[in-house]
Amino acid sequence: MEATKAGKVIALYITTTESKKSIPKDELQVDEKGILLDKHYDKDIARSILVTSLDSYALVEDQGIEIPRSALGENLLIDYNPYALPAGTQMQIGSAVVEISQDCTMCKHLSSIDKRVPKLLKNDRGIFVKVVKPGLIKKDDEISVLG
Repeated sequence: MEATKAGKVIALYITTTESKKSIPKDELQVDEKGILLDKHYDKDIARSILVTSLDSYALVEDQGIEIPRSALGENLLIDYNPYALPAGTQMQIGSAVVEISQDCTMCKHLSSIDKRVPKLLKNDRGIFVKVVKPGLIKKDDEISVLG
């Protein structure tokens, strides 16, 4: 399968059942049920991992809105924008392979950052991926689109 280098992982986050906020991580262990130790592990497999591009933060920041990283609820923050890729597209990230399952829909809590955020990010909050090959994803890992 051909691979096209696309970008790299900027930051990684999990949220545990005990934590209210995202916890930064240097690496994430993933399998077919999602991210080990994350509160969404083995819940809705197609929505277990949220990938967000730096472009999403830029859209908000360009409007003068301050937004801390992880505020969009992402597990992976990347420097590549995969939002135009169709569902079913696979990406190699670290030793894992993930598949785009669906676009991320807006959550009401984003308006608590600023009432303009949901409209600004209507189609640009992120994508959900599911794991098709378990592995380890580390900060600074390269991302390749497979196909």
